[in-house]
Amino acid sequence: METNSEYITPSVDTQNGMILDYLKSGNKINALQALRLFGCFRLASRIHDLRNKYGIEIKGTMKAGSNGKRFKEYYL
Repeated sequence: METNSEYITPSVDTQNGMILDYLKSGNKINALQALRLFGCFRLASRIHDLRNKYGIEIKGTMKAGSNGKRFKEYYL
């Protein structure tokens, strides 16, 4: 993970901070997990914040569920 030194890391009391802490622990996350774990309805927006506002490099891959529905999974 790379961070831009001119940015500040988000507080762990915010959804951004909780998601970042979860990712830093080596976990991957998708929208359903974000809703269940952190009450976050807009994971893509939180990832956008972490990337652009805080300069954190977060990667993502498209996955397919057992029902054929596609979703994005994010990781560091």
